[in-house]
Amino acid sequence: MFKKLIGGTVLAASLACAGLGSGHAEQAVDVAQVEPALHADWAGGSGRAVKVMIVSMFGPEGQVWLDQLGPWQAIRVPGLSPDYPSVHCNRSDVCVLTTGMGHANAAASTMALVLSRQFDLRRTYFLVAGIAGIDPAQGTIGSAAWAHYLVDFGLQWELDAREIPAGWQSGYLGANTKGPAEKPPLDYRTEVFKLNDALVQRAFALSRGVQLSDSAPAQVARVRFGYAPANLPPSVIQCDTLASDTWWSGTQLGQRARDWTKLLTHGKGVYCTTQQEDNATYEALKRGAAEHRVDLSRVAVLRAGSDFDRPAAGQSSADNLLNYAAQGGFQIALQNLYLAGNPLVQEIVTHWKAWRDGVPKH
Repeated sequence: MFKKLIGGTVLAASLACAGLGSGHAEQAVDVAQVEPALHADWAGGSGRAVKVMIVSMFGPEGQVWLDQLGPWQAIRVPGLSPDYPSVHCNRSDVCVLTTGMGHANAAASTMALVLSRQFDLRRTYFLVAGIAGIDPAQGTIGSAAWAHYLVDFGLQWELDAREIPAGWQSGYLGANTKGPAEKPPLDYRTEVFKLNDALVQRAFALSRGVQLSDSAPAQVARVRFGYAPANLPPSVIQCDTLASDTWWSGTQLGQRARDWTKLLTHGKGVYCTTQQEDNATYEALKRGAAEHRVDLSRVAVLRAGSDFDRPAAGQSSADNLLNYAAQGGFQIALQNLYLAGNPLVQEIVTHWKAWRDGVPKH
């Protein structure tokens, strides 16, 4: 949910502490300038075939992959964010796209990628990997969560919190409904998406035993919560993610996030992370799928908790929001995106024959 830019030096140092060397950090450039003979067919007329497209939202999220999996070829794509105008691809046909933060940037950049003739994405696996706020009832700072459902928290009606009708538990209600507990008609068609369970389960199985990164400040922040899993070390988990361009903090808002997720998923979804982009990203991919450019069964979403979405006992929501950086989760969340996500990436590219035609059954 909360994102803060940090310098490359700080990120590289944090990765080193986690046992992730700086690797190819200095090679995240146009590899054609470094190795002219490398993949002479990258600019083929049918577009470059991509095995895995990692979708990050802002610089540090993308950099954690660029530092580890290079060398890279930078491919400029018309329509991408001016801050991140290129997709970077390596020799294993793994690419990294950085969309820019928020719904508008995510949708626009992903749509530009999908419509580009520079790539063949018909068999591509998409790994959306970013940091997020996390519900202390489901995870903790640094936990990495694979989502089954993508739920849009922003597509609701809202009443002033000081004027909520008697008996209402929230000032939020679904569009064209009469109260918070009524399921909306889903007129926008982007309110909720369900991911391919087979892929989610394979991703979780590949990463569940990974030793995640942690930090002393995060350990201190967890102590304020007197219950599990908030006060436990980070782990790889399965639970669902909620998108909203508005950053929020609060116990009551957090409860609405839980209730809204249940409401839109027929009681099957479990809210645990909050971010800005995922429904927008998925909708752009969905439109690409309608044009037979993308396979939606190959989309996975991984979000790592960088901060708690609500205050601990004795803490105010304002303090939790304004001092989120003091929780010490930003750097370890970035590291854990790579640690939890890379097993799936490597499984796909290493055993491409088994994954080429879809998620293997065994």
